[in-house]
Amino acid sequence: MSLVQETLLPAPLPHPEEIRSDFEMRVGKHITMQASARITPAGVISAGIAVAVMTLALGYAAGKIWRQT
Repeated sequence: MSLVQETLLPAPLPHPEEIRSDFEMRVGKHITMQASARITPAGVISAGIAVAVMTLALGYAAGKIWRQT
């Protein structure tokens, strides 16, 4: 029988400008859901750019389909 060696990873260092959110929801006595998220301002900007590019691409594709019919 072999022993399983567990290594604990150190907690990541917080970014000086990170935005953090924690959420906990209880349903009845026995069900609890927990979530947490963190993002930096650069991540917010990157997500905004990605959404804008996808919106433009979908608008272009929808326009092409609309003109073909």
